[in-house]
Amino acid sequence: MTIEICLSACEDGGFTYAGAEYAGECYCGNEFENGGGPAPDGLSGCDMPCNGNSSEFCGGSNRLDTYQIDAPAQSSSSASAEATSSSSSSAVDVSASSTSSTAALTTSTSAEAESSTTSTEADASTTTSTTPDAETSTSATLTAADESSSSALASASATASASSGPTVQGWTYLGCYTDSVAARTLPYGTGVEGPMTNEKCIDKCESLDFTYAGTEYAGECFCGDELMNGGGPAPDGEAQCNMACNGDEDEICGGPNRLSLFIFGDVPAESSSSVVVSSTSSVATISSSSTVASSTTVTASSTTSSSTVSPTGWTYQGCWVDNQNGRILQNQQPDSELTHELCQEMCEDAGYSVAGAQYYYQCFCDDIVRNGGELADSEDECNTPCSGDNTEMCGGPNRMSIWSKGELEVFEPPAAQEEDLPEGWEYQGCITDSLERVFFWQLILKNNNSAETCLTRCQEYGYEAAGMEYGEECYCGDPINVEEFGAEDRPEDECSIVCSGDPRYICGGNDRLSWYMWTGEPFDKWEFAEGDAAGEYQYLVPGVIVPLIATQGRNGKVTFLEKAGTGPPNSTGAYELDLTKVDDFPNAWREMHVKTDVFCAGSVTMPDKVGRQINIGGWSGTSTFGVRIYWPDGEPGEESVNDWQENVNELSLQDGRWYPTAMVMANGSILIAGGEEGSNGPPVPTLEILPKAPGGRTVVTADYLVRTDPYNLYPYLAVMPGGGILICYYNEARILDEETLDTVKVLPNIPSNVNNFLGGRTYPYEGTFMLMPQHAPYTDPIRVLICGGSTPGPQIAVDNCASISPEVEDEWLIERMPHRRVITCMVSLPDGTYIILNGASQGVAGFATASDPIHTVWGYDPTKPEHRRITVMANTTISRMYHSEAILLDDGRVLVSGSDPQDERYPQEMRVEVFVPPYLMGDPARPAYDIDDDDWDYEGTYSVTVTAGSTAGMRATLIAPESSTHGNSMGQRTLFPAISCAGSTCDITAPPDAHTCPPGWFRLFLLNGEGVPSVAKWVRIGGDPAGLGNWPDSPSFQPLPGV
Repeated sequence: MTIEICLSACEDGGFTYAGAEYAGECYCGNEFENGGGPAPDGLSGCDMPCNGNSSEFCGGSNRLDTYQIDAPAQSSSSASAEATSSSSSSAVDVSASSTSSTAALTTSTSAEAESSTTSTEADASTTTSTTPDAETSTSATLTAADESSSSALASASATASASSGPTVQGWTYLGCYTDSVAARTLPYGTGVEGPMTNEKCIDKCESLDFTYAGTEYAGECFCGDELMNGGGPAPDGEAQCNMACNGDEDEICGGPNRLSLFIFGDVPAESSSSVVVSSTSSVATISSSSTVASSTTVTASSTTSSSTVSPTGWTYQGCWVDNQNGRILQNQQPDSELTHELCQEMCEDAGYSVAGAQYYYQCFCDDIVRNGGELADSEDECNTPCSGDNTEMCGGPNRMSIWSKGELEVFEPPAAQEEDLPEGWEYQGCITDSLERVFFWQLILKNNNSAETCLTRCQEYGYEAAGMEYGEECYCGDPINVEEFGAEDRPEDECSIVCSGDPRYICGGNDRLSWYMWTGEPFDKWEFAEGDAAGEYQYLVPGVIVPLIATQGRNGKVTFLEKAGTGPPNSTGAYELDLTKVDDFPNAWREMHVKTDVFCAGSVTMPDKVGRQINIGGWSGTSTFGVRIYWPDGEPGEESVNDWQENVNELSLQDGRWYPTAMVMANGSILIAGGEEGSNGPPVPTLEILPKAPGGRTVVTADYLVRTDPYNLYPYLAVMPGGGILICYYNEARILDEETLDTVKVLPNIPSNVNNFLGGRTYPYEGTFMLMPQHAPYTDPIRVLICGGSTPGPQIAVDNCASISPEVEDEWLIERMPHRRVITCMVSLPDGTYIILNGASQGVAGFATASDPIHTVWGYDPTKPEHRRITVMANTTISRMYHSEAILLDDGRVLVSGSDPQDERYPQEMRVEVFVPPYLMGDPARPAYDIDDDDWDYEGTYSVTVTAGSTAGMRATLIAPESSTHGNSMGQRTLFPAISCAGSTCDITAPPDAHTCPPGWFRLFLLNGEGVPSVAKWVRIGGDPAGLGNWPDSPSFQPLPGV
């Protein structure tokens, strides 16, 4: 592959873009798909030289060097292309003319501290033809490396000839020529259909209008218009062109670093076409035995070579046989005027501990001897003088003089690992793969891929199938993927590439997977509910705005806030819904008013005696400093008259914030965390408290919010029973001291996807967060649950939930979800379970940045065993994307609203739905109760009178009212207090303190023995210790309710 060849192929196919990848792959298309874009690491990942021209880069692992073709090629005109790589300072110009088959390529790449310019000329003519699809982007693949090049060496026949094999008019055999992996004599490697023969290689090079064709190493084909890098007739004649073509055992196809070379047209005067190549020796085939590979250790030999000087620490290990089963040292260095010392120095500089000299001028490096290498019968078999010092011997034909630093380890020929696997895994065989991939999740492990590493990683994230490919690639998925893909079993010798992390074993091949299957109990198992057990969605009422914050009020009504400009032109930005009037649309909605734009603000219910709602922050200007307060009034079915109060000149935040989080602290104050300075502005990496303490500026700067911006917005906050404050942001979490707000404990990073630890859980990688239920006597450590999220780069949504007890644990539990999910919501239910809903399976939070909506509700039951907690439940027909919400209503249903992706695929959504959980399906009899005292002290005991239903098996639940936005349910907390019943009277004991239960309002549900909840009544626990009922004492916020 070269850049010219790829550009020409895509240009001929009428495509707009061309991209080179993985040294030898070419792709074409008319648009970027699947979230492809500039690499977050710039050009560093495009680090693979083209296998047809080592002076150019052809992408890398999962990295494309991408070019835009400005105009389609014409038969009599030129075409140009521009690089569209991750660096805006890279540019490529390609010109092609009908009168010349040569294209000039100039590449200039600049980075912050250095720049480089590369210029080369190469033939760009090609017969590749592709046809773009009219509706979708189509990829055309031009494979530059023959699939047999990494397979076993073919066995040679008794007599084979390169010159007598093909008879192709106009082509002449020149002889056996030198070559090197690091500096090719013919720069353009190409593939042929099926096993290699000289005729196939000649035909392929002729079809590409090249002058020279050469075969090498039994199965490789190279083309070019001139001999490069000093390549010429081999100094040993035909001796090293000794490998039979793997497609015709009667022909010779070069050898190790030797080309059987052919020319089209006139033979150069210095060349002769009368040489006949023959071979009377055979070459052993790599064994595909499934026997576990083993290794031996060779003690330093007492034999000395003719070397008089060696770098410190190198010991001569003797003359070794090479190429019985493939190369015994893997990494060849550039040919040079070789000496023992120079080869050792080159290997040491490259970081290797084994050095080998072979055939005059070749130096190889490694850390082990591979492929069952053996000592030669005699030291005399290493008999070729070093090219840089003819008093020293540098190996011989298929013989290598080897030195090592320390003990020399010898590994047998590699095979698939079938023994000593992680328990429960079994090897399944070698199967086909393609760019569409058998298994979805790909990990590139350049230095540490092995069965143990790959299988362990897949198991950690709940995948029961794993495969390795191309030596360094690990894939995770499920056994059913093999059947769905239609993968076919292949002979073991087609999986022939050594694992990057364990040279004893094979990790797949080119488009071949060595795959393994888990044979034990499933790691994660989901239930699939039917009928009433699945719950159901119900349409509730037409909406009047597209809300971005929803809150259940103490008055039984729901407040909605929207960003300016989302709804109708005359929208005021705030409405209240009376749930008792949903069948009377004109009267169901009450118009309210805010003075500044609440776009991406935060809300929470305060612990004052009327349960006022506070909203902070906003989109830009003064709105980012805004503090808005609403006193819910009026019973359900009755008129409400209060409105939002706001005056930034009387009450404001110390720091303006967009995307902040609010939380009631144990002392009753309100903690405000994070955000940005308005729309996509600089970070606001501070914490502040309302009401503000007297004096000057009292904010606390958090360096971790600086470091993780912009991936930490709407951080998750929670009061810990032990006295600290948990904050989760991006993929990090820590516990803060509640007085100083300094860090007292840093938790391990929150896991993301199996292949991308850089994924996050807060906006814009938006997952959803919940505190798990606390049960009296509250001795168990509190646990947090985070589900969904997304990743940088391809923006693939996270497919798992992570949970931890942050005060006592240092490891997150990963539970796999049924699918990937981002921009999702989660709601706590009265029975102690949760539902996960809304969102998409691809993308991130933002406008038109997500796709593939998910319409299914999942239940999560913490009382079930780990990895068995998720149930797949009912579906909706409405796509709820960015800016959707979900909250628990007082009657136990879940209100679902919003969706504002500003994406023509997914319209803005004003319709309001409810999800009816299974406990309300089938119109069950519901308990009911009366209560006289709704203002509770900690540890107090309060009586309720059950007016409907039995008290047998009765439980009580306290659930705080949440404000839902961007996957963050601010204020959420669930407790199961102690309860005892006698007759129709039940006594409930309030939680013990403000750290177990921060002061504020809670919905009290009673559940009967079947788990059916009552309609909730509101109780306040812990009073108003910060005196918020008397705040803010300014004209625009009067009257005040008092504490």
